[in-house]
Amino acid sequence: MNDQHWTGQNEVAGYRQLKLLLFLFKLLPPLLLRLLAFPVGFCFFLAAKNVREQSRRYLAHAAAAGAIKRFNALQSLKQVIAFAITITEKVQAWGGKIDFTHIHFQNDDIPQLIDRLEKKEGAVLLTSHLGNSELLRALADYSRTGVSRDIPVISVLDSKITPHYARMLAELNPRSRLRIIDSAGINAGVVTMLLRHIVDGGLVVIAADRTPKPDGQKHAHKRHEPFMISFLGSPAPFPQGPFILASLLEAPVYAVFALRRGALSISSEYNMHVHRLRKESPGVSRAWINDAARRFASLLETYCLRNPHQWYNFYDFWRPYGSPSTDS
Repeated sequence: MNDQHWTGQNEVAGYRQLKLLLFLFKLLPPLLLRLLAFPVGFCFFLAAKNVREQSRRYLAHAAAAGAIKRFNALQSLKQVIAFAITITEKVQAWGGKIDFTHIHFQNDDIPQLIDRLEKKEGAVLLTSHLGNSELLRALADYSRTGVSRDIPVISVLDSKITPHYARMLAELNPRSRLRIIDSAGINAGVVTMLLRHIVDGGLVVIAADRTPKPDGQKHAHKRHEPFMISFLGSPAPFPQGPFILASLLEAPVYAVFALRRGALSISSEYNMHVHRLRKESPGVSRAWINDAARRFASLLETYCLRNPHQWYNFYDFWRPYGSPSTDS
């Protein structure tokens, strides 16, 4: 059986593939690199059986929720090619080759966030695997967010699952102000450091749409169990950890979504959506944590319905937490 929890799968892009992408990034103009994503995405679609299967599962949910008219193989191919384009754009963003004028802020809570950053007040950003979650972090690192100062960024990631990501960033931009913290190593000392970082006007970025791997114990502590929240018509597990951590950091919490204008567009025009999860300040309260998780899931569903082919969680998202795989 295959392990269908996301931590049991290899990264979609390994280090060798990323090294090749970095080589091409230095060699080719951005437009040509994005055009190459089409044949590369097509070949990957043909070769990656598991990705096709997980895409089919997801798109069946999307079709049932009305995001697409009907599922077929072409819908999966479109999703995979959109993912390939996004990978090239992530590298271009970290390399400083995405024009800030191509990022279109919406009529939401972005003025409030920019005002905080201008006053050297930090915040927590919750991201997802919908669209290009690296875009705002990269633009902050290159001081092109519209804020008149450098913005230090700390990203909380599972470094055991994404080691290639960290190595790629170090090679692409050795002077990056982005720091990566291993989510598995969060403790009181790390929380204190993150609190200081926010007080100093920095951003803490946390992905909030993937659960940790079950530890296999029958009586695991309830704080490790996910929330089961309706998503595209069926209950899906959302992690508690990001929302617990956000509540501990005592700063405004924003959900951020960066979505390409057209799944297969090569113009790199993005709509950036920024929503404060709760108007009151977070606190270490179960009510705030529960409400923030459900608010985040609702926003994620809203933008997923509008942009179904920009969903890049290629695993069984609705599989009950800790249950065995049904795949053979």
